[in-house]
Amino acid sequence: MTIDLDDIHYVPTTGVRQVHEIPLVDATEESLKGYGLIVDDPKTFPIEIVRWPAQGWRPIDDHSGDQGGVTEGIFEFRWQGETLYARNNAVGDSYLFGWSNWPEEAAADGPPGARERALIWRANYHPDGGQLFYPKHGQSFVVPLALPGDDVTPQQFIAFRCDGTRGLYVHPNVWHGAVVPHADEAQLLDRQGRVHARVSVDFPKEFGCYLSIPMTRP
Repeated sequence: MTIDLDDIHYVPTTGVRQVHEIPLVDATEESLKGYGLIVDDPKTFPIEIVRWPAQGWRPIDDHSGDQGGVTEGIFEFRWQGETLYARNNAVGDSYLFGWSNWPEEAAADGPPGARERALIWRANYHPDGGQLFYPKHGQSFVVPLALPGDDVTPQQFIAFRCDGTRGLYVHPNVWHGAVVPHADEAQLLDRQGRVHARVSVDFPKEFGCYLSIPMTRP
């Protein structure tokens, strides 16, 4: 994977020196209740699609407002130096997701080193549909999630650790930050609503901190 920095969606907000370390739990059917589900077979797993909301008292007509369907592709991740880049081929977007060091000091290329944490600057949710992540090569990863609500805070996030043997599905409207692989590179199957609307939170700008995700392997 080669990332052209001119193609990066959403320029990261930096310049703060505070972190909020979020708790790390293993992703299980029990721990994910309200957030999402464990996925065994991505081929048959249904993606929830949410009908377009009515703007007033007149309802959306039946058989309309939810016909965008589902898109899928490979979500590629690569640590370059101390910087995590990604490209979601399902929607054609490239990202700078985070760092393992303060961004002003983090190496942006070169061989990756050991990582004790990942500093994440942004999270979002999709009001139009759910999103599925399934590892193509058994690679473990971590995803920060928070329950729905626009008044979200860093304290509401939990890091869910997936061991690479199964996938993770995130319900519509559930906040999710960057998928962070433990390996230097990872490829995940991504399936999600084709409309792909995003609502985002910018942690440095809104709360003066980064989310700090522990990178303890399963």
